[in-house]
Amino acid sequence: MLAKRIIPCLDVREGKVVKGINFVGIKEVGDPVECAAEYDAQGADEIVFLDITASHEGRGTMLDVVRRTAKKVFVPLTVGGGIRTIDDFRDTLRAGADKVSVNSAAVKNPRLIREAADIFGCQCVVVAIDAKKCPDGHYTVVINGGRIDMGIDAVEWAKKAEELGAGEILLTSMDTDGVKGGFDLDMLNAVCSAVKIPVIASGGCGTLQHFTDVFEKTGAAAALAASLFHYKELTVGQVKSELKKHDIPVRMV
Repeated sequence: MLAKRIIPCLDVREGKVVKGINFVGIKEVGDPVECAAEYDAQGADEIVFLDITASHEGRGTMLDVVRRTAKKVFVPLTVGGGIRTIDDFRDTLRAGADKVSVNSAAVKNPRLIREAADIFGCQCVVVAIDAKKCPDGHYTVVINGGRIDMGIDAVEWAKKAEELGAGEILLTSMDTDGVKGGFDLDMLNAVCSAVKIPVIASGGCGTLQHFTDVFEKTGAAAALAASLFHYKELTVGQVKSELKKHDIPVRMV
């Protein structure tokens, strides 16, 4: 079995790492380059940077932050937020990103996934899906940092993204984001069972048990967390040690 990945996520706004609850109530928590270097030292398998207001504000990703971070870290760096065109993909990769995460623009223009995969390779294309549960039990796609409900079924969108060439799905539950009550296991299982590409679980992790649960109870390939790492409630090393106790394969430093 492939090692499960632990991925700290850095939500960046105006050059600072920030965190909120259910995509609102945003607070500054640190410098992105310093945070990324610390997580690299802790043994993170990857680091994700998301410029959380870029799409809403109609501007590009913070490439200077990406460049400075790429010089400091030695694990794969995924960057998203404000990615709208092939040129945005190219500029972000040239700045030092290993993968590019696309969300809102891919929903509006699915061909972007195919074009990026054809030019840069599927391994560089991460399709981020923000979703929330509807009263009837299905999951709907939201974009622009959770501001717009697109009325698209999240499971069907994940399947389409895979068909178009996405190499990975980054699946965030708006309902659990920042709440620390655990990942949305039902939503993860619905998507993991529908696609063959890796799915990164995101939104809601707050304890060591939540990491164990997501790997024992879903097919997720990786678990992403933000606030519990930012506020030093847990380290990456502590998470991996706990997973190892449960015979969940992880890469140890």
